[in-house]
Amino acid sequence: MKRVVITGAGTINPLGHSVPETFAAMKAGTCGIAELDIRDVERLSIRIGGQVKNYEPDSHFNRQQLALYDRFTQFTLLAAREAVGQSGLEFSGQLANLSGVVLGTSGGGLNTQDENYRAVYEEGKNRVHPFIVPKLMNNAAASHVSMEWNLRGPSFTVATACASSNHAMGQAFWLVRNGVADVMVTGGSESMLCFGGVKAWEGLRVMSKDTCRPFSANRSGMVQGEGAGVFVFEELEHARARGAEILAEVLGFSMTADASDIVMPSKHGASRAIQGALRDARLNPSDVGYINAHGTGTAANDKTECAAVSDVFGAHADRLMISSTKSMHGHLIGGTGAVELLACIMALRDGVIAPTVGYEEPDPECALDVVPNEAREAKVDAVLSNAFAFGGLNAVLALGRV
Repeated sequence: MKRVVITGAGTINPLGHSVPETFAAMKAGTCGIAELDIRDVERLSIRIGGQVKNYEPDSHFNRQQLALYDRFTQFTLLAAREAVGQSGLEFSGQLANLSGVVLGTSGGGLNTQDENYRAVYEEGKNRVHPFIVPKLMNNAAASHVSMEWNLRGPSFTVATACASSNHAMGQAFWLVRNGVADVMVTGGSESMLCFGGVKAWEGLRVMSKDTCRPFSANRSGMVQGEGAGVFVFEELEHARARGAEILAEVLGFSMTADASDIVMPSKHGASRAIQGALRDARLNPSDVGYINAHGTGTAANDKTECAAVSDVFGAHADRLMISSTKSMHGHLIGGTGAVELLACIMALRDGVIAPTVGYEEPDPECALDVVPNEAREAKVDAVLSNAFAFGGLNAVLALGRV
């Protein structure tokens, strides 16, 4: 089997419009959760979110492009530009045929749906733009990335709710490791912070009205965010042959299904996914120094995840650092794993562990080192990134230093 490394990273999210901005915000423990600036916000009971601020679509795309690009596609393309640019790759000839795209999203073009349902049902219009379907479809972002960079290999979209990005990156990893592709552009994006998107989530009664406090006894629920994270996964010898800068190595991946409940997580499903990632990466539990947790800030998720980590790691769980960056950028649903992978890269590359901000009161059922409120300097050689989705779909990635 071939080894797979990351040679490019890009993002736009509530903490920054680039990877350097995001790293700086994570190191500072900045919280990007604030009052929402969206249409009809006064009709919502939840009025906060991790919104991408100071974003002007017209500065990045022309009018013809914006007619085709939902906000989630725009975010994807901007993150991909940064990632591909950092990688230094140009896709032509055989390399184009051996390079593809796998992206994750849950809501896809939800902003486009919301706008056009409003036009038809509220404003009584009888016609919509002819490009609405290609604008709202979940594979729109993957298709536009493939077209912009001439990626002619395996290309598709994965939708597994909150685990979409991790599932997508896991598929990309396996495609490169098994020799199907030399390079894969992968990650995920989401933009559900519109009236319809927030109103739907309100119905679940798991949303916080003030902020996200994962693992804290006085947690009040999750907070939605938006944005994208995109990476270039490349076969190691291909990267070395061209002298590419290597950010991290993808060591392993595992996915499981709880097969038990549509919304309540299972400790056993999470444990099996973590164990599977360790086994696939050929890591011992003691090799792992940091876990980027799913850590949504809901009691059910936080307690289940901590129990799963304790089960898998045993005595080593007390020496692990585990933090949830959702406390800073919110829950990006289908795009969240991609932005969270940045914290894993930062831990490996810079020796800085992103904190769980907003932490106030210890929870006896989450008695792990959750890196509360302040980033920490620490050398780690291997890390995990957890994603546990509604529907009981779990996906865990393992990364290491090269």
